[in-house]
Amino acid sequence: MKQEIIYGLRPVVEALRSKRREVREVLDSVGDKEISSEAAARGVPVKRVPRNRVEELARGGVHQGVVARVGLYPYSGLEEILAAPDPLVVVLDGVTDPRNLGAVLRVADGAGASGIVVPKDRAAGVTPAAVKASAGASEHVPVARETNLRRALEKMKEAGVWAYAAEGGAASAYTDLDLSGPVAFVLGSEGRGLRRLVREGCDGAVFIPMRGAVSSLNVSVAAAVLLFEARR
Repeated sequence: MKQEIIYGLRPVVEALRSKRREVREVLDSVGDKEISSEAAARGVPVKRVPRNRVEELARGGVHQGVVARVGLYPYSGLEEILAAPDPLVVVLDGVTDPRNLGAVLRVADGAGASGIVVPKDRAAGVTPAAVKASAGASEHVPVARETNLRRALEKMKEAGVWAYAAEGGAASAYTDLDLSGPVAFVLGSEGRGLRRLVREGCDGAVFIPMRGAVSSLNVSVAAAVLLFEARR
């Protein structure tokens, strides 16, 4: 039976709370009371182990003395994300750093987004590193992996979702548009930006005005600006 190791207090606690995937065992070297309580509530065994055992299983990750053996991450279908009332979606094109994906997941959870859509190939998935960077938000936010992002955007538009590319050369600032109702923000990697076919599948584009010397934001920060403006 396939499994993976997640590490860190918040990721383990949120995995126990969310019940989205199986938690088979928690290994704790610090005797954390919240971990113990959440595990007991879910009927998950907690094993007290030396810290070096936790370090071995975390493989260099910042574990805070706790790891858990869990089932593989349960990706969602695009249809599930679009079934939410007035979907608010983040589409990531070519984001390969799992820590960036994790940070976007944390933002998406905070903004109450319906979900995140990522490509199946040449992009970060929800790995233990992404789970850690998300502070456990990954266990609550649906993530869909799509073979063809252009086709995924077409399905979104068929469902009434307006898709906006985030790019520096756009004609409209994000504050100039009515972002109420079903909206998807499409963000690319900091290096390559959006692929042409993905950009062409969007209804429009927005930019975030930059006042300083640096011309762009980290993808998770850009996602935060856009998602919270849409919520406002």
